[in-house]
Amino acid sequence: MIAGLGGIAFQVIGQFVLHYSLVMFAGYSPAEAVGEHLIFDHSHTGQFSPWLIVVVMTIGGLLSGWLVYTFAPEAEGHGTDAAIDAYHNKRGRIRGRIPIVKTFASAITIGTGGSGGREGPIAQIGASFGAFLGKLLKLPSRDRRILLAAGMGAGVGAVFRAPLAGALFAAEILYSESDFEAEVIIPAATASIIGYSVYGLWLPAEMHHTPLFGNDLNYAAGSPLELLPYAVLAVVVAVMGIVYIKVFYGIHNLFAKLPVPKTLRPAIGAGLAGIIGVGLFKLWGEERQALAVLSTGYGTLQQALTAATEVGIPLLFTIAVVKILTTSLTISSGGSGGVFGPSMVIGGCTGGAVGLIFQQIWPDLVPHPEAFAIVGMAGFFAGCAHAPFSTIIMVSEMTGGYGLLLPTMWVSTLTFVMGRPWKLYSKQVPSRLESPAHRGDFLVDILEGIYVRDVYHERKSLVLIPEAMTLNEIVHTIATTRQHYFPVVNEAGRIVGIFSNDDVRSYLYDETLWTLANAGDVMNSHVVSVTPDDDLNTALRCFTAIAIDELPVVDAEDDGKLLGTIRHKEVIAAYNRRLMEFKKAAQDEQE
Repeated sequence: MIAGLGGIAFQVIGQFVLHYSLVMFAGYSPAEAVGEHLIFDHSHTGQFSPWLIVVVMTIGGLLSGWLVYTFAPEAEGHGTDAAIDAYHNKRGRIRGRIPIVKTFASAITIGTGGSGGREGPIAQIGASFGAFLGKLLKLPSRDRRILLAAGMGAGVGAVFRAPLAGALFAAEILYSESDFEAEVIIPAATASIIGYSVYGLWLPAEMHHTPLFGNDLNYAAGSPLELLPYAVLAVVVAVMGIVYIKVFYGIHNLFAKLPVPKTLRPAIGAGLAGIIGVGLFKLWGEERQALAVLSTGYGTLQQALTAATEVGIPLLFTIAVVKILTTSLTISSGGSGGVFGPSMVIGGCTGGAVGLIFQQIWPDLVPHPEAFAIVGMAGFFAGCAHAPFSTIIMVSEMTGGYGLLLPTMWVSTLTFVMGRPWKLYSKQVPSRLESPAHRGDFLVDILEGIYVRDVYHERKSLVLIPEAMTLNEIVHTIATTRQHYFPVVNEAGRIVGIFSNDDVRSYLYDETLWTLANAGDVMNSHVVSVTPDDDLNTALRCFTAIAIDELPVVDAEDDGKLLGTIRHKEVIAAYNRRLMEFKKAAQDEQE
């Protein structure tokens, strides 16, 4: 419910900022997707002044930077990465002020024309409340992480009206390889459904279940031969994705070295993005669609999805390339906003341009170049974010149909494979095995796969102590061996106890006891043992329970029959060997 309400609050604040900044001062109202609910009437804007857009954006960057770096530096950049980091490395903890700061900072950045998306802010808002709720209820770290991820999925599912994709996004976006956080899916699905429903109640009745880009995108896959041009599209958007990531983090590194206060960096980035956007507008003969490189860009993307020919190949490609630069300047400088929204514009415009090219080359095979725009949206983000499944579903839900499911899967899979060495979300870890959040889980999993019989020392290599051996004989025996723990056996050779060097040490101060005491007096008769068929997790629990470093290994059918001993350090060594084997196998598979 909070994620849904947070999405409403974010939209209202963002539109308020937009109306009283870009619209009122610069006379510019960015076009939006047909399914977007606008609460202000922008039909009567003031005189359009392109260069005032730069001023508004710079002021917006200044306000956003001041908010973020004064109250919550973690809220800088794209919020999804911060939520991923909290999941893996911070035991599901996010400071309570983060969602408030993130909401206002992102609304100011996007509302004043910054090139950013809504998924990062709303993902961090939902994740922050999930983490806060876990803290409030004093839940263990595992449950806090689940609530964090569920909140993230609910926010994304609500704002993009894609509840199924929201649940899958929360489970998939945490890892860069093809891994899922399975325990998150059901809680995230539940939260996403409710968040979507709450957000939908805010919309007018006729828009309750309207996809973000409308119900009129009724494209479908045609001939299987279409997969050939779609394969070319996959290569193009994969290259664009690599350029996007390189430019994004390259500019981030440049701003990190900039010798100015951090609070000023978002203003500089926003101002430069504004200059580039307005410069492109002037260069393109004051074509309003060129301004899609600023703000969300959804209006031009909507045009690419419905009538790509009206935009044209040159402008679509130009918007895609320049949007990479303006988004990088806006977000990498420290501005607050998401990267999914711009990714859709970049991928959609690239796909629309490629579709138009193939329509000219092969008109019978590609009758609808707009279908390439939809597939390009999914393929681009799937490759950049390493989240093919959730992206496929999200784009399908946002465009109102699954008619393009086959080419979308085809392109998304190819871009995921081609883009594996690069990732847009730097805090992703490859898989659950590498996640600090699951180190304890994998310790158990790995130890349960190794058995005592694989590592224990057999009886023939041990020094055994007869029950009747005197303390004097014991002292001289243990002085000649490096063995630390000594099983005690009776006349029949059956184990009756065990003692360590430390147990003998307490008798050494009185030599009169050396001939009176024997092994029966020194040993601990309550023997905790394991069998060869026990796994190492069982052995480790025994070590922990009685705080010793060596355990007797006895026959599974006869607990008096000593077979050998197992040491604590050998259990850890076996775990480390197996872990290295897993990592090497994973590395070999990746290579």
